[in-house]
Amino acid sequence: MTQSCNLTVIQINDTHGYLEPHPELVWSGSKASYPTLGGYARIASLLNSARRENPGNVLVLDNGDTFHGTYPAAVSRGEALIPLVNALKLDAMTAHWEFAWGPAHFRKVVDRLDHPMLAINCYDKATGDRAFPASVALECAGLRVGVIGIAATILDKSMPPHFSEGLRFTLGLDELPAEINRLKCAERVDLIVVLSHLGFPQDVKLAASVKGIDILVSGHTHNRLERPARIGNTLIIQSGCHGSFVGRLDLNVTDGRISDVQHQLISVSDAIEPDPVMQRLVDEVMSPHRAMLAEIVGNTPIGLHRDTILSASMDDVLLAAAAKAGETDIAFSNGWRYGAPVPPGPVTMNDLWNIIPSNPPISTVDLTGVEIQEMMEESLERTFSADPFGQMGGYLKRFRGLTIYGKLENPPGHRIEHIFTADAALAADHSYKAAFVTAQGVPQKFGRNRQDLPVKAINALQDYFRRQSTHPNEGLGRFIPV
Repeated sequence: MTQSCNLTVIQINDTHGYLEPHPELVWSGSKASYPTLGGYARIASLLNSARRENPGNVLVLDNGDTFHGTYPAAVSRGEALIPLVNALKLDAMTAHWEFAWGPAHFRKVVDRLDHPMLAINCYDKATGDRAFPASVALECAGLRVGVIGIAATILDKSMPPHFSEGLRFTLGLDELPAEINRLKCAERVDLIVVLSHLGFPQDVKLAASVKGIDILVSGHTHNRLERPARIGNTLIIQSGCHGSFVGRLDLNVTDGRISDVQHQLISVSDAIEPDPVMQRLVDEVMSPHRAMLAEIVGNTPIGLHRDTILSASMDDVLLAAAAKAGETDIAFSNGWRYGAPVPPGPVTMNDLWNIIPSNPPISTVDLTGVEIQEMMEESLERTFSADPFGQMGGYLKRFRGLTIYGKLENPPGHRIEHIFTADAALAADHSYKAAFVTAQGVPQKFGRNRQDLPVKAINALQDYFRRQSTHPNEGLGRFIPV
């Protein structure tokens, strides 16, 4: 006898602590617009509506990068968000920036969550045991659904060391087949869902390498997939960032096989009425900070964003502030993806905290020309590796005071052809003083005379906007493909 049922899978990914509606960049041809999107109260309404439409048949998954990225998340080390995340009634989650305050703190957060935290690829170095469950089997829509979590593999490779203290992370590639087999045989699951924070390129390769994955819910790289990717028999979705979009799959499953698929990339716009219960929770978190965050610190004549891979206007401003504070011409920062854009016009304290929520000190270091080239070659490989599993960064490392000419298609270590400081070629043995923001800006293995300055990033940005009325045109760092 044929058995058929309807299952709804909803994805929330890379919200980065954005509890309230905020500007998001949307391209239309060559122009950027900044609609106000997102907000937990709107997301809660979407989930409530889906659950009313298909009662008992909705699976809600969060890819992580949830508890870090905004002022209330940072000052509470993610704890202020726990009641709100629990109110979403998630079915499972995996992680990345959740480790920002160290594994011990993250475990305390996990202990207060109402849903499982899954990571098949995270191991305790001392015992060799998994630090979190690999998977969970859930009853939904008359089906047994096996959900396997994969945390970000870069946590012990390119993130600050304290993120992964005592832990090691794999890709999960080698562990997946056995776990899929266990779920199918021992747990008698009908569908396998992989909840991943590896990134879209990595997940495409993963799906091509491992059989038996029905749905791969992908995060980390902030792709707005308007239709699922299909790799063999695996469907892959990813749904932007900052909670500005929510992904929804409506599946008809017949005799344990997906027979029909409908996908929506839902814009979390003002057309969605906020859920009043969640709005009260958001207000409780935000009210103590709203006056401070609303303070206007300056203006920007252009939109500031991080939506471009080789350079970004938001990081041009951050590096200009860092260079000013460090009294240098050269500056570096990590190629972060997160950070809601700032439309042309007033800039607030909230915008500054969104730009750099960790608020580290501005630091300086002495680097030789050889070290600068090696560091940038490493960043190019981590960004553009031909092997997706070798891509371990965000966007290209941001820099100021340099112009780099190179070929992205060249092999690792051979992409850069020329580097100039102003109009002079970078001298291999010369020492250059550089400012940087966070240890990811200039990794510990590079340079000498590292020094943290008595000024933090937010203060440097405040000072920059007090003094600057236009976007910096002098000294902008650019990688020029040739």
